[in-house]
Amino acid sequence: MTSQTTESVVRDGVHYHQYDVVIVGAGGAGMRAAIEAGPGARTAVITKLYPTRSHTGAAQGGMAAALANVEEDSWEWHTFDTVKGGDYLVDQDAAEILAKEAIEAVIDLENMGLPFNRTPDGKIDQRRFGGHTAEHGKAPVRRACYAADRTGHMILQTLYQNCVKLGINFFNEFYALDLITVKDAAGKTQVAGVVAYELATGDLHVFHSKAVVFATGGFGKIFKTTSNAHTLTGDGVGIVWRKGLPLEDVEFFQFHPTGLAGLGILLTEGARGEGAILRNASGERFMERYAPTIKDLAPRDIVARCMVQEVREGRGAGPNKDYVLLDCTHLGAEVLETKLPDITEFARTYLGVDPVVEPVPVMPTAHYAMGGIPTNNDAEVLADNETVVPGLYAAGECACVSVHGANRLGTNSLLDINVFGKRAGRNAVEYAKSADFVPLPEDPAAGVREMIEGIRNARGTERIADIRKKLQDEMDANAQVFRTEETLTDVLGTIAELRERFKNIYVDDKGKRYNTDLLEAVELGFLLDIAEIVAYAARNRRESRGGHMREDYLERDDEKYMKHTMAYLTGDPHSSNPEDHIKLDWKPVVFTKDDKGELKYPPLERKY
Repeated sequence: MTSQTTESVVRDGVHYHQYDVVIVGAGGAGMRAAIEAGPGARTAVITKLYPTRSHTGAAQGGMAAALANVEEDSWEWHTFDTVKGGDYLVDQDAAEILAKEAIEAVIDLENMGLPFNRTPDGKIDQRRFGGHTAEHGKAPVRRACYAADRTGHMILQTLYQNCVKLGINFFNEFYALDLITVKDAAGKTQVAGVVAYELATGDLHVFHSKAVVFATGGFGKIFKTTSNAHTLTGDGVGIVWRKGLPLEDVEFFQFHPTGLAGLGILLTEGARGEGAILRNASGERFMERYAPTIKDLAPRDIVARCMVQEVREGRGAGPNKDYVLLDCTHLGAEVLETKLPDITEFARTYLGVDPVVEPVPVMPTAHYAMGGIPTNNDAEVLADNETVVPGLYAAGECACVSVHGANRLGTNSLLDINVFGKRAGRNAVEYAKSADFVPLPEDPAAGVREMIEGIRNARGTERIADIRKKLQDEMDANAQVFRTEETLTDVLGTIAELRERFKNIYVDDKGKRYNTDLLEAVELGFLLDIAEIVAYAARNRRESRGGHMREDYLERDDEKYMKHTMAYLTGDPHSSNPEDHIKLDWKPVVFTKDDKGELKYPPLERKY
């Protein structure tokens, strides 16, 4: 194993480091990449949080793999469910890789020490999950490998322990704020490293590297009601966007059906996998009307829409009839306390409801970004539909490969971070072995320094929290489960107003040490960028597909929209009119064929 630590040099108040591979983000994807890269290259991980606080730890339900430990299963069925669940916007070659490599990914984690739940004969146990079926949709199947309802937490702890064992160098509480790029003689983008802000000191750090892996997670904080942590502000996606690289399919955002009503805190789909039932105010199991075959275990976008529909039509529960109920009472205390201990505790703590004896109020919560930084199957970032940016990689929720299409299948996120995190780390280290360091610009930290000092010294009148609240309220009201041309236009108008207000901000804290006030202002800038792209791309896609439901275009339109949205920055990202700086284009969906030349997964109507 190579030595991980390198000496830093301070020049003009900026700390300079040099590593072969720099990974931005220490959630599941980032640490899985580090485990792969660390033994073969000097590797650094930059993270705005301590690694074990990353949002992977909030994932509860499980990790999909066709192990067939409990019931017959196959990777082909898993691929079919992934493609169908993604409403056929999934790149099918990537989905096949995900499903095939899932089995090895689970075994890798087991060998690293992850304590999966076990069957009586000692095998990894598996539970049912939404959209997981046998024989191409004929019946539910037990495919989700799990560790109670703390699977993500266990994965995060296991990966971190293995990173420590390998001596990976972590830079904790460092905010990556810029990607260093230069143009070669032919005008192509070359990667030279990352600029980060150290929270403890306020110092700037330049990480000079041959390869950079982005694994920065999602951007759920553009919404008010979300299962996402406060730190999921889309920094990595925003950095890439501001560097002139495209974003793919950002209009597709998944709203998880079972968030605690009014709070958004997640209750895992694993509860329904264990047999929990969604009921309306009259106690009816309403999913039987919408998805008679797999009922409460239909894909998340379908269940979320059905829940909202029940409330809209007056069948909601509670004094305001504004939520539905998750009934776990028939499962019994033993199942709830052993297999679902976290969600049981969440309901008791945050709502004062005991799932053992009473149903839990739930409503959809913003949960997962299907779109993000476009990559190929090797996790290489794309500058357009085909051109690779040498040395730049992305994996996990910030990336779009696209294995999730228009709607991610439950438990495929923890699988994605392990399969494509591993690929990102492996390919980054292989690239670094033969690549040279790209020379740094004269002052690589200049842009970040200007941004930071501009915010610190701002003398405006607008508070960051007020702008952020207005953005999140507006996104919840007009760009959540149901959307129309009118509501999306309203969102874009509000964002334009908020951009103008953002130019007149101030921060109370003028200091350098642990200045979270300042960094929340930086994060708000990224949130405004990404929310605008989400709404602009959603308005442009005049159909309903997966997590993108247009009430004015209710049908899926394969003729016009069986293609990925590609968004490009063409002007000043801070201008008020998105048409002045966002260009939308398309990218074809990849379909796979069998030996006879027939489509293996032709688009079908999604019936459950």
